[in-house]
Amino acid sequence: MSDNTQKSASFARTLHAAFAAKVKAVLAELEADGTLPAGTQFGNVAVEPPRDPDHGDLATNAAMVLAKQAKTNPRELAGKITAKLIADADILSADIAGPGFINMRLSDAAWQAELATIAALGSDYGRSSMGGDAIVNVEYVSANPTGPMHMGHCRGAVVGDALAALLEYAGHQVVREYYVNDAGGQVDVLARSAHLRYQEALGADIGAIPEGLYPGDYLVPVGKALAAKLGDQFQNAPESEWLDTFRTESVAAMMDMIKSDLALLGIHHDLFSSEAALQAAGKPEAAEAWLRQHDLVYDGVLEAPKGKAPPEDWEPVELPLFRSTKFGDDQDRPIKKSDGKWTYFGADLAYHMQKAEKADALIDVWGADHAGTVKRIKAAVAALAEGEGKSIPFDVKLVQMVALMRDGEPLKMSKRSGNFITLAEMVEEVGKDVVRFTMLTRKPEAQMEFDFAKVVEASKDNPVFYVQYAHARIHSTLRKGANEGFSPSGEHNDLLGAEELELVKHAAQFPRIVESAAAAREPHRIAFYLYDLAGAFHTYYNLGNDKPEKRFIVAQQNDLTTARLFLASQIGQVIRNGLALLGVEAVEEM
Repeated sequence: MSDNTQKSASFARTLHAAFAAKVKAVLAELEADGTLPAGTQFGNVAVEPPRDPDHGDLATNAAMVLAKQAKTNPRELAGKITAKLIADADILSADIAGPGFINMRLSDAAWQAELATIAALGSDYGRSSMGGDAIVNVEYVSANPTGPMHMGHCRGAVVGDALAALLEYAGHQVVREYYVNDAGGQVDVLARSAHLRYQEALGADIGAIPEGLYPGDYLVPVGKALAAKLGDQFQNAPESEWLDTFRTESVAAMMDMIKSDLALLGIHHDLFSSEAALQAAGKPEAAEAWLRQHDLVYDGVLEAPKGKAPPEDWEPVELPLFRSTKFGDDQDRPIKKSDGKWTYFGADLAYHMQKAEKADALIDVWGADHAGTVKRIKAAVAALAEGEGKSIPFDVKLVQMVALMRDGEPLKMSKRSGNFITLAEMVEEVGKDVVRFTMLTRKPEAQMEFDFAKVVEASKDNPVFYVQYAHARIHSTLRKGANEGFSPSGEHNDLLGAEELELVKHAAQFPRIVESAAAAREPHRIAFYLYDLAGAFHTYYNLGNDKPEKRFIVAQQNDLTTARLFLASQIGQVIRNGLALLGVEAVEEM
């Protein structure tokens, strides 16, 4: 058996996957006996928990989605399915609901066995092979290399990094990429700003930073480093002699700073792609030639800007235009400016062509301010895929900005940066884990406030604390048990009752949550799930305050105690697995 086959087999051992396989096996039997026609497609058959837990443990829509192929009504087909399902010892009941849904209740033994599965798989519990080793390129952060990371970058950085980890855990090969925008005018501004600090390091009185240059103190050490490396040879030289050198040196210094800032959040990219290198290699020209060959770029004149009348300085200019209207855009888009330079879209199109050459799917994580360019870049990737005769799934995740607050009041700006709070300052104050988890407690497209006071509160209203406290409580319980001579053991899981098994049911959701979150490209679902799991654990734990017989450690009941400690241990394992996907440490003490 190959490694991949072994992995797939172990993943199939998780409860929801196992019962989905049982349902598919019943359907295969019905196909074999002629109840379902040969070649029936089971792709739309779902097996998942019902919305209302009172309806059962699992539900399937099999009869609803297959009745038409079977040329019968859903309830009749449901009856034939349930007759076979209840023959399984782990299915206590299979009831038909509404027009043909099937609700199943599972045996206690099935849930007790799932605890053993969690223990056996450990950190792999929840890992999936659904990705089929497909190569997914996830591009995130890609901040201009003109200064340190700040809050405007932080949320997208965390979302992209958690998404990459989630996809990897779900069976994809992931390339984490950062696109370095080092070919635009902002890099020239950076070079001039660095040259000013270079002069300062050589003893010149530079006075106030001129308008239009970057004022932040973060360029002071860059200027000193350049002075130490280059001496005074460029102090009084004309710009034409030093601009290229200072552009290269200052971008390198900024990228070192950005990588260092990202490392504070535990973020590391596999690949850094330079826009300047892309253009130097002639990739935009190659992309234009390819698109012209496929009649996707033509020379044309854009319509005048919409409004009462065109601006006085507007005149029709023939430009190379990409046929983005063919792919749903509202107008064709220029890939070059009137001066012959590439538009941002033209360079970005070539960059995506480069990424698509080595990936099966592309994901970009962008700030919400880039929403206007989504349609055209998706059109470009669709064109590339069509021209190559293949499908390249492409998704753009838009991330809203974060409002920084302290005790409900907007936060003052940073002195070091000149005009923003740096990521390093955030992490220094509240810690990596708080920043990362908090950024995933809302959907990325939703507005968010980050209140420095609230994110460190020790309360149920603070999801970071609530989840980490659950894990710390578990560790404390296991430590106390060990001190009293108890070791977790699954040998007596049959002693676990209904309330304990409710915890198992919450934990058993994790593998399917991973797969659904990966399919939807939504890592925040893991954070939401962990909050719910932590809540279920805290609820059970607190039962022991009023009912000593419900505590994890029960005097003179050794077998029950070892079983409950085993339960606690496995809930802790699932919490650790989920937090690891988010890049958050599972703390043992608080």
